[in-house]
Amino acid sequence: MDRDEFLSTALKNPANDIISDELFRLALPDAWLVSGCLVQTAWNVLTRRAVDYGINDYDVFYFDPDTSWEAEDAVIRKLAERFTEHGIAVEARNQARVHLWYSEKHGLPYPELRCSTEGIDRFLTKNTQIGIRRVQDGYDVYAPNGFDDVAALIVRPNPGPNFSAASYTAKAERWKAAWPEITVLPAEEDS
Repeated sequence: MDRDEFLSTALKNPANDIISDELFRLALPDAWLVSGCLVQTAWNVLTRRAVDYGINDYDVFYFDPDTSWEAEDAVIRKLAERFTEHGIAVEARNQARVHLWYSEKHGLPYPELRCSTEGIDRFLTKNTQIGIRRVQDGYDVYAPNGFDDVAALIVRPNPGPNFSAASYTAKAERWKAAWPEITVLPAEEDS
């Protein structure tokens, strides 16, 4: 699977297309549709399921230097309002402020980020390190590990500063229950 095939597959889910279009219109800074909603759509196409099967929500990353909770909450509410009529649950996070709460919530370090793609780099699994965003002449696709694991239905851990083997295992078990065809590689690090 190459970039264009992945993008075409991910956009078969109308929610991914709607969110991408709306993020483009809103012009949130450094905004990306990321992770599970993209990969799980591809898994659904590959395993011949409904394109939105098993997708609980749609993750949006953006990067705003205003790290106040009030500013992030305003974006969260604005997106919820825009997507409620479509029945789409969006979880938006300002990547400029994740370091302010992550360690307390998860008990793991989380160095400050400089852009949204650095947040994508920190996902628990390498196969979900993917983001898309609409641009004037099409789409940007960020996928530092490519698309081979997505196409092969492989879940691979992404060890790093905020990696948790327990969280990885729990996530992988949820996914394996929904998509029994996937292959889950074991976590090698424990936190």
